[in-house]
Amino acid sequence: MINKLKHRISEYFVGQEETTDNLLICLLSGGHLLLEGVPGVGKTTLASTLAKSVDCDFGRIQFTPDTLPTDVMGTEIFNMKTGEFEYREGAIMHQIVLADEINRTSPKTQASLLEAMAEGQTTVGGVKHKLPEPFMVIATQNPVGFMGTYPLPEAQIDRFMMKINIDYPDEAEELRMTKNMLAGKTVDTAESVITAADVIKLREQTAAVAIKDNVILYARSIAEMTRNEKRFVLGVSPRAVLALVKASQAKALLEGRDFVKPDDIKAVAPFVLGHRLTLTSEARIAKEDKNDILQKLIYKTKLPL
Repeated sequence: MINKLKHRISEYFVGQEETTDNLLICLLSGGHLLLEGVPGVGKTTLASTLAKSVDCDFGRIQFTPDTLPTDVMGTEIFNMKTGEFEYREGAIMHQIVLADEINRTSPKTQASLLEAMAEGQTTVGGVKHKLPEPFMVIATQNPVGFMGTYPLPEAQIDRFMMKINIDYPDEAEELRMTKNMLAGKTVDTAESVITAADVIKLREQTAAVAIKDNVILYARSIAEMTRNEKRFVLGVSPRAVLALVKASQAKALLEGRDFVKPDDIKAVAPFVLGHRLTLTSEARIAKEDKNDILQKLIYKTKLPL
């Protein structure tokens, strides 16, 4: 099922196999994904293709400065016939939700996603509403500094299991994309290869992938290295360690194994931890690269015996 899904996504999202793998890792482990890149590189296409391929209910929120929290969570409307308030669903009540250009809306609206992403529910008028399963948020953002963008707060960033930067395609990939467009092969024509029930089963299999205590402690040691690094304002949180372990289980399943190796931790760590780290002002002035620092810390961490 995983191979069929990967093949179907690659038909419409051309190239960048590592990006597709990380998307599937988030899907299998029940995490949420943050995509960053300049406009037009396929961020929305990737999210739409996934939803089509897994036959899931798909919702899209186009964030703008005037988007309100009720647009995301929903609201209560008074029904004059019954004399009661009724819940009108917001855009969050879908299985796969595309939060498009999430950093173009206000922090208050961004915060409306927090409960849904952390607990799989949303609360409106004091009443909790369970979100459909499988649930996943794929958010896109333009690079910080582009006109009209707001930096995401740390609490929001920490809810995303992974962050992936999507770059420009190479010559061969862009040629194939153009030929697909000319042939009328768009995301709208994509057909599902697995069902939502299959995704839930795959998530159960992912959670059952074995991981030894020494490998868990290896993940924790990498986190500890970031906490002791003076060039970072803060190290990664315990939530990041949990995300790192879950992502490594999905990485192992993706490669056909039922156990996690230290190499799985090492492979997913840059994508799970990188967006959670911020350089100090001194490090920024010195033009340090946080991804380079993180990569060196990962390689410095002792492998488990």
